[in-house]
Amino acid sequence: MKPSTSPSRRPGMHEPLKSPSALLMAMEGRAMFEWASYALTWPWLRSAPRGDGHPIIVLPGLCAGDTTTIPLRRFLSHLGYEPYPWQQGLNFGPRDHVIKGMVDQVRAVQKKHKQKVSIIGWSLGGAMANALALRMPERVRQVITLGSPLTGHPKGTNAWRVFEMVSGFRSDDKRLMELVNGEPSVPTTSIMSKTDGVVNWRMSLAEVSHISENIEVSATHLGMGANPAVLWVIADRLAQLEGQWKPFQRSALWHSLIYRDPHRFRLANLLAP
Repeated sequence: MKPSTSPSRRPGMHEPLKSPSALLMAMEGRAMFEWASYALTWPWLRSAPRGDGHPIIVLPGLCAGDTTTIPLRRFLSHLGYEPYPWQQGLNFGPRDHVIKGMVDQVRAVQKKHKQKVSIIGWSLGGAMANALALRMPERVRQVITLGSPLTGHPKGTNAWRVFEMVSGFRSDDKRLMELVNGEPSVPTTSIMSKTDGVVNWRMSLAEVSHISENIEVSATHLGMGANPAVLWVIADRLAQLEGQWKPFQRSALWHSLIYRDPHRFRLANLLAP
């Protein structure tokens, strides 16, 4: 995968980012259609690519729990994987006991299956998945993030006030920046949307490297974990053999229409500058 030709390895990384507009936030109401489409497209989803059945830990977003990831975990189970919920209640951020619990879970699951663990994280859960991989790459096979704030910009989301209230951290805490920022140490796929009403899409761009990629989809932040197009590309990424990771191929016509390169300008950029 060739590095981006943009001046910064993460576009927008060094300038302040604004949170998504009120219009984009209002458009999050589209999420109900994404959740409904999960059931309607199940016959198609059942034919998604299958892999080797390795273990996967699924992390929920801010103030969300394992209930929100049931559709995703059900889909993974159907494909023959061993999905694990994070089992720590609602996600109120990377508190010390939460970090310890996640580290212990990765170790336990990896030891049980004698295989590296893939981690899928939605929103804040993706940032935490990225931090786990940076901390213990020898146990993590790959990371997939959904609309996650990966760049550490403190106020580029519409949820930063909620985060500060429930986590006990300031959104610009240097320790958090250190946990999130860094070149991927394992294969990493960031799935993001330029019409995300919660997280500025530029915050979701993974650091450019030979083992990372960014895939743009049409989705809301709140519906991403049940969006059929998102689920399909997750299946495609997980189906790769360990040690043989390659960037997603957009050669098929429908792939190029649904899964776009976020670095290319589109009209959606006008909604999310």
